[in-house]
Amino acid sequence: MLGYVFSDAALLQQAITHRSYAMQHNERLEFVGDGILNAWVARALFRAFPAHPEGDLSRIRARLVCQEGLADIAQNLRLGEYLRLGEGELKSGGFRRPSILADALEAIIGAIWLDGGLSVLEPVLERLFAERIALIDPATAGKDAKTALQEWLQGRKLPLPSYILLRQEGESPEQLFEVLCEIGELKLSGRGLAASKKNAEQEAAAYVLQQLRQMYPGKKLVRK
Repeated sequence: MLGYVFSDAALLQQAITHRSYAMQHNERLEFVGDGILNAWVARALFRAFPAHPEGDLSRIRARLVCQEGLADIAQNLRLGEYLRLGEGELKSGGFRRPSILADALEAIIGAIWLDGGLSVLEPVLERLFAERIALIDPATAGKDAKTALQEWLQGRKLPLPSYILLRQEGESPEQLFEVLCEIGELKLSGRGLAASKKNAEQEAAAYVLQQLRQMYPGKKLVRK
């Protein structure tokens, strides 16, 4: 899953343990992972965007390490299948809750750093984040995903996307919203899952924008 084998398996076990499951849970490891991840991403962005000011770099980093972004990576890793959750969290779908997934990913990052140090953690972070950093468009780097997607489409004379609420479940503050972002003309769509409708829309937009940049790298797409 991560391409790393723990020397101390207890660290991994703690990293995937939610506080609803046991007293020895992952929140302390999450604290460590959050700090290490922010520092690593800051350095990666500093090198990738030498002409960008601090404000832009801060906004890009915030987008990369936000709850929705980390939860998306965790979902791609199928991390939810390995989490140790209490009975209540299991019944309420905690294994797919963005906050739980994001926290667990940070905890695993912290656990790897404690287990093997930065030299073994860096290749893991490269695999998780390098492609996402490479796909960042400097022209829209400081903008949120919905704004960036809208401007990308307007610049190519394409219709704006539609956002459809597919699912809403749970009670506040543990609600889950699933939103579909769709561009019918291009037959593209992306789904976002988050604790608020706004954040789910942002996640869905980010996924569609990522697809567009992969399909049309460095090219202008103008409707004839």
